[in-house]
Amino acid sequence: MTSPQIELEHVDKHYGHFHALKDINLEIGKGRFVALVGPSGCGKSTLLRSLAGLESITGGIMKIAGETMNGVPPRRRDVAMVFQSYALYPHMTVKENLTYSMRLKRKSREERDKAAKEVAEITGLGNLLDRYPRELSGGQRQRVAMGRAIIRHPKAFLFDEPLSNLDAALRVHMRKEIRALHDRLGATSVYVTHDQVEAMTMADHVVVMREGVIEQAGAPLDLYDHPANRFVAGFIGSPAMNFVEATTTEAGDAVVLEGFDGAVLPLGIKLAPGRRVVAGLRPEHLLLGAPDKSAIRIGVGVVEFTGAASYLSSAGEPELTVFHAGRTEVRPGEAVGLTIAPQHVHLFDPETGRRVEG
Repeated sequence: MTSPQIELEHVDKHYGHFHALKDINLEIGKGRFVALVGPSGCGKSTLLRSLAGLESITGGIMKIAGETMNGVPPRRRDVAMVFQSYALYPHMTVKENLTYSMRLKRKSREERDKAAKEVAEITGLGNLLDRYPRELSGGQRQRVAMGRAIIRHPKAFLFDEPLSNLDAALRVHMRKEIRALHDRLGATSVYVTHDQVEAMTMADHVVVMREGVIEQAGAPLDLYDHPANRFVAGFIGSPAMNFVEATTTEAGDAVVLEGFDGAVLPLGIKLAPGRRVVAGLRPEHLLLGAPDKSAIRIGVGVVEFTGAASYLSSAGEPELTVFHAGRTEVRPGEAVGLTIAPQHVHLFDPETGRRVEG
């Protein structure tokens, strides 16, 4: 097991009466890529800025590479932050931006030139060293920002939504580049994003936050397969999970869905009879079939085509979204049947939102 590079023990952060971070406990192993994800205002950027020393924590202990960072100024934490806005010096060339921290440390020109060349090769900036930021595309500017962080050889890289200003195609390309750089450098990376697809595809470990609390942390597919509560289940996965109120049958090995003419779904677990639950059904696990041979029957309200896939939405309430790989002949106004395997039916407590296990 890798030793922890970052340790957070009972970390709290207050802004006056507002409690931004609530008893945060987290270990990030050396060389890991961890994504902090959640809706706006959940505390993920506050946590990242606290790691960088740009915010001071109110309580708890924060360690980097075994050293307590409470009260330590940013310049002494040996971490490098990559911002959403790139934060490049417009009057400096790419080379000057890359080596700025080395100039502050009074490194020789030879050392700076060598380091700039090495980092430029890693980031694909070799032919851009003499250009100014205004002469670069958004993706190239972000590479410079990452190169400026890499040249410092920090104990951890902190990414604050670095791809938010890029178009969709470039975001996909850049997230592959960032992950490849992480693997090549053997770095420890903490990456803040509101995009759960980014978090799932890039990170070894995903931390889902809400209202200053860590709701669940784990490997991306663990969160997808076994969400700890309804919030995580609805946040992880695209399109979002469907939620339908339901009641267990007398045998306790199936649930009756509300609003679908008594549709019964078998379960992979056994519960007490007559228990109220919320059934979570992922759109990609709902399979199209004949209405008279399927557990769930719906009238189709909307059909959306992307070329590679089709998205269907039911016309009535509660609304169901269905993801169909490929194209479908189904059109709005038609009736279709849906089936789902028992192991893909997630159950949650309607009051606490917690996952229900057998």
